[in-house]
Amino acid sequence: MSSEKKWYAVYTKPRWEKKVADLLHKRRVDSFCPLNKVLRQWADRKKIVEEPLFTSYVFVCASEAEKLTVRQTDGVLNFVYWLGQPAVIKDEEIEAIRIFLGQHEQVKLEKVAVNVTDKVKIVHGPFAQIEGNVVEVRKNSVRILLPSLGYAMVAEIAKTKIEVINIAPAAAYSSGSIYSEKMRKSS
Repeated sequence: MSSEKKWYAVYTKPRWEKKVADLLHKRRVDSFCPLNKVLRQWADRKKIVEEPLFTSYVFVCASEAEKLTVRQTDGVLNFVYWLGQPAVIKDEEIEAIRIFLGQHEQVKLEKVAVNVTDKVKIVHGPFAQIEGNVVEVRKNSVRILLPSLGYAMVAEIAKTKIEVINIAPAAAYSSGSIYSEKMRKSS
């Protein structure tokens, strides 16, 4: 077994994030529960409280041998999986979260409506009505792979100028190219 430690996300019982982080700390497992400072108002007062930024998630830095200890911790339901394996979180991403929360208060998370590998149709601009696959999601834009003439053209398009479409993968590639199929329909 490898003793190399990696960051993982674990899914916790609802509202157990701080408790899980504390229990992992007591078991000598490095963990990180990002806390967001939020102003809360009650009928009689206002107070800044620390709430978990990611509800029902805690990050753990564990070796293969420590994964069992993590799983056996009260409040931990399971690791977050990606492609059948516990999802590995990059050190840089954990550090970016730490720095961002250190510099900002009342941070809000926004769910990204577009994901890598989504099929999208461009609705505005010079590529309007052309379909492609998302290869990267950025803050305000996405990079879309536009298969055409056997070449891979990648265009960076504002998120406001695309819409996610639901095409069965077999139908999308039956002609060999999404772009050529779309162009054939429009001519």
